Formats: sequence, structure tokens, C-alpha cells
Amino acid sequence: MNPDAMEPFGRALLAYLEGDASARLVLRRDDGEEAAIPAAVFFRDESGFTGIEQTAIRLCEGRVLDVGAGAGPHSLVLQHRGHPVTAIDLSPEAVTVARRRGVTDARCADVFAFEDGPFDTLLMMGHGIGIVESIDGLERFLLRAHSLLSDGGQVLLDSLDVRGTDDAAHLAYQETNRSAGRYIGEIRMRFEFQGRPGPSCGWLQVDAETLCAHAAPAGWGCEVIHRGAGGNYLARLRRVATGLEPPPRRT
Repeated sequence: MNPDAMEPFGRALLAYLEGDASARLVLRRDDGEEAAIPAAVFFRDESGFTGIEQTAIRLCEGRVLDVGAGAGPHSLVLQHRGHPVTAIDLSPEAVTVARRRGVTDARCADVFAFEDGPFDTLLMMGHGIGIVESIDGLERFLLRAHSLLSDGGQVLLDSLDVRGTDDAAHLAYQETNRSAGRYIGEIRMRFEFQGRPGPSCGWLQVDAETLCAHAAPAGWGCEVIHRGAGGNYLARLRRVATGLEPPPRRT
């Protein structure tokens, strides 16, 4: 992903940290649909975590790489529990916020180029797998993750099955993707803060069955650990034998 696409996200976090309690991040899809997210959401403590987040935190093992860490809510909890944690994010502003909040090892980095490790757990919360942008990007990530993990290491990630909706606009968007030969959860959008949008980017919302189908040929066993409301779920990946070609793209 182009790091510039995340710049509005980082500015929203920094504004909230510096006292703007009304700071809101706008997500504007390429069909005109938009959603506004209060920046406060990214500063929740453990008491405000969803069931999926609570389960993921409990399942973390050993040294943790928190990918797309944002303001660092999960890193802070894991640090408190005694885990060595490295938090990475594409946004330098987000990294500044995480450091100022007490994350001891926060770095501006792209998971596809990050060279530290090995880690025992690779954690991607808040639909953070979205940064891979597409099914092709997911396949690249699944291969890349092997080099970041120790033997027996795990990936914990949450995402969304976009089919779990009856909203006409979302269903129409899925049909447009399907008709264009794209996976239905490949979203194209911009982040915006205070009227200033970043460049357009992709964001992947992948259903559990498609995730597991692509994980297997990349050498991962895939298990759905927790299913939440509205199509949200938590999955855990662990390494298995490789040797198969990637499956055809699901639409």
C-alpha cells in the first residue's frame, strides 16, 4: 500500500492525542459511500475491546509483531502482560502517537519490507489485513509472513465477510466487483481527515473460507477461532507443509 494513503489516519490520531476529542476519520469508498469513525475508537483500553480483540490478545504467544498498530492499543496491553512487542505502522504520525502513549518499540515500516524477527505471533487487528489491498496482495503476504515467524509461530488476524449485509449499496458494490472479475471484498477508497483526502488505495475484506483456501497452498493451516456480529471473525494461521499452487480467485 502507498504509505501516503494512510496519512489522514495518522493525522486524525495525532489530533486526538493533542486534545481534539471530536477528531473523526472519514472512509470514502469509490462509489461515494462513506463512513466517519471517531478517532477515540483507536484509543480504547482493554475494557473497550471487542470479543474478537479479547480473544486475540489472550492467544498471543511470545514475541509479538503488531502490524498496523495505529495508536498502539493492543501493543500496550500486551506489554503490560509481559510480551516483548514490536509495533509497526505505515503512518509516521501513528508511530509518533504510539510512542508517546508508551509503546516501547514502535517503528514506521511496511510488513512486506520489514526484516526484524523472528516473532512468535504476528497480530493484525482492526481488519488490518486490509492493507494487502487485494487477493493477489493476500497471497504475497501469506508467503512473506513465513520469514517473520519462528518455527511454530502464528498469525492472528480479523476480517469481515462482506456478504453478511442486506444494504443495497453494499450489495451493488459486490456485484460491480463480481462483474469486473474482482473478488467481492476488494474495496477501493480514500481516507480523509478535516476535508483533506489521501490518495486512493485498496482495502481487502476477506471472508474466512477464501482466506483459508488461499492459506493452504501458501503453507498455512487456517482456523476460525471466533465469529462475531455482522460477518466479523478472528482467524489463526499456523505453518504446515507447502507444495500446492494458489487456488483460483473466488468471486
